[in-house]
Amino acid sequence: MTELSQQGRIALVTGASRGIGRACALGLAKAGAQVVACARSKAALEDLDDEIFAATGRHASLVPFDLTDGEAIDRLTAVLLERFGRLDSVVHAAAVSGTLTPVTHHEPKDFDKVVATNLTATWRLLRAVEPLMRLSQAGRLVVFTTGSSVTKGRAFWGLYGATKAAVETLVRAWADELDITPIRAALLSPGAMRTRMRAVAYPGEDPMSLPHPSEIVPLLLELLDPTREPPAETVDFRQQTAQTV
Repeated sequence: MTELSQQGRIALVTGASRGIGRACALGLAKAGAQVVACARSKAALEDLDDEIFAATGRHASLVPFDLTDGEAIDRLTAVLLERFGRLDSVVHAAAVSGTLTPVTHHEPKDFDKVVATNLTATWRLLRAVEPLMRLSQAGRLVVFTTGSSVTKGRAFWGLYGATKAAVETLVRAWADELDITPIRAALLSPGAMRTRMRAVAYPGEDPMSLPHPSEIVPLLLELLDPTREPPAETVDFRQQTAQTV
């Protein structure tokens, strides 16, 4: 793969203010993409843009908003249509784990927030970006999901795992419906990484024992490569890494 494999492509990244989303946004910018970075924190997005500009000499397009605001997603894509005329690459990294607690101990408010952020927002995003991706010659979308140990049921991870399992089903169905179009989708499981979400869930873990989020960027760029067909099954970063050792 060339260094500028995303040259000239318009790339939308959610959850771009920190962790995996931030690493993906920076990696896409370095690969030549015009990045549209979305997250709730304006200050964190501005920090990201400073890093992108220092690395590439170009600015990202920053969109601070809450992904659970479905109408804001619709407005965003309307602006992107007017400004760029299409979307080529979409990376959906935004998610929340919610409170790690037994299934029957969740408060309704927490339950609704996790469902709204992880599942409903994903549906609203797919619904909004599809018309723009149809205008690309080779639209590519990557959704970060989670390992089967969570989606198949792990104590205290029931709510998070349920939403991620639903997201996987939703994205797979969407991709199958678009099989005759140039749009392709992939599900990517990063495994344990050095992120704030991981640190909150496992406070006693040594973060330096985990891969840095930037390590997943080469694999992400492969999945977003417009000349390739993404694999039908969920791609596990840990297995990919093991195969190259």
